Amino acid sequence: MSMEKISVSEAKKIADEKGLKPGLVKGTDGIQFTKGNNPRLETIDWDEFKDKLKERDLAIYESGGWMKIMKK
Repeated sequence: MSMEKISVSEAKKIADEKGLKPGLVKGTDGIQFTKGNNPRLETIDWDEFKDKLKERDLAIYESGGWMKIMKK
């Protein structure tokens, strides 16, 4: 399967189904999805997540329910 770019709202639906939240990797500018129980990650709200994607020219790609954050 190939990865297809999806919107933040689509990613939010998938994340909600999987119990995931957007997060920042502490001490870096990295962003990723988290279940919220990793001490190295700080959960953030979806608006901040969307802003971080835009700032860094990143997009969310999905294949078979698996999501990855990559350069556009």
